Amino acid sequence: MGTSPPREPVDGAASQTASSDNKPIHSLVLDTGPLIKNDPSSSALLSQVKTLYTIPSVVAEIKDPATRARFETTLLPFITIRAPGPASVKFVTDFAKRTGDYSVLSRPDIEVIALCYELECERNNGDWRLRNTPGQKSLNGRPANSSEGNESESGKVPTNGKEALETPEALKEVVIGPSEVNPSCATSALEETMDALSLETELEAASSIAHPVEEDRELNDPGQVETTDPRTATAQSSDLAINDESDSDSDGWITPSNLKKHQAEDSHSNTAPQPLQRTLQAAILTSDYAMQNVALRINLNLVTPSFARITYLKNWVLRCHGCFSVTKDMDKQFCPKCGQPTLTRASCSTDSKGNFQIHLKKNFQWNKRGNVYSLPKAVHGSANGRLSKGQGGQGGWGAELILAEDQKEYTKLAEEQRRRQKKDIMDEDYLPGILSGKRSGQTGKIRVGAGKNVNSKRKH
Repeated sequence: MGTSPPREPVDGAASQTASSDNKPIHSLVLDTGPLIKNDPSSSALLSQVKTLYTIPSVVAEIKDPATRARFETTLLPFITIRAPGPASVKFVTDFAKRTGDYSVLSRPDIEVIALCYELECERNNGDWRLRNTPGQKSLNGRPANSSEGNESESGKVPTNGKEALETPEALKEVVIGPSEVNPSCATSALEETMDALSLETELEAASSIAHPVEEDRELNDPGQVETTDPRTATAQSSDLAINDESDSDSDGWITPSNLKKHQAEDSHSNTAPQPLQRTLQAAILTSDYAMQNVALRINLNLVTPSFARITYLKNWVLRCHGCFSVTKDMDKQFCPKCGQPTLTRASCSTDSKGNFQIHLKKNFQWNKRGNVYSLPKAVHGSANGRLSKGQGGQGGWGAELILAEDQKEYTKLAEEQRRRQKKDIMDEDYLPGILSGKRSGQTGKIRVGAGKNVNSKRKH
């Protein structure tokens, strides 16, 4: 296992160095899907991510010659190939078993999530922002020792800087020592100091009130009052009242005088303050839903090909109507717990808090049609599956009746279907289904049971 350090673009410009420090993602773990699809492109990855990571098995999964050549030319020199530790792999494996995704996750998938978990713990000095179990209501949080240390540090009173409180001059001069000063003298000195402070505050308040009232005092000075006619005074008071009303009315109307003011207010209200960009210390980029579900429930940073953070997932699962168990293997036809063919497709979602919820149909009614019918009688000598003519009911409808997953008929048909689906594209005799006209039916799955209309068959 060789590791290649990421190659930074060499350029003498200081602006590029500053921009590399302000990238939105510090460490990004890549899965096979984005590398094969080239989404996002290599230039987009290098411009948005400071350090790229992947695992050796992901590089080995790229089989196509053209895709591998492109990957080795454009991305491999800038990617750090690293394998996760055993502790991280064990944590992700146990977590995936609790969520039910372990059966659909491969070994490389678990290692990719484990590498992201490991980088997250390294960059943030622990797993304080992650979850240890799927049903955990809150994050792990910082340990008690670190919180106590933060409290002790925050409890210190700063002596310098802007946050330090300014001590009044009178209090700065008062230094009280318990062994040097008489308690009565100290009390009298403290009372004198407090009286001086109260006088200063009263003077400051009086001076602050006096400034806006100085003009009124000048107008109301008895030495400068001029005698006016009562009619003139009445007219002036009415003019003042009209002006006050017009001013109050003009506040709500847009006039040529206040047009620019309203435009400025509208522009400030429309331009909301932009939130500060937060750098993701570690993130994962994958298109596999099972991996996304596990990563989101652990609270790992999950991003899209456009580098937007994913906080909500929605997909489909199979839910048993008989025992209510849930499986995420969409190819199943029988419930893995009770063994009955009662699996129904249901939508599910995972939010940013790790809550997994299944959305059921309202007033859902299970269709019981075709559940009760008579099975054909067993015939001796039919253990090899070769029934004689006329056996298995009228028309042979019950000749190869499948009722359980462990029946040899079901196993045989499943193996044949798997063999047919495994086609060699480079074979000269291979033709796609759209050209050959071959169709596999509505769902392409093996028929289970006698169907819905088993009791409607007419007996002649």
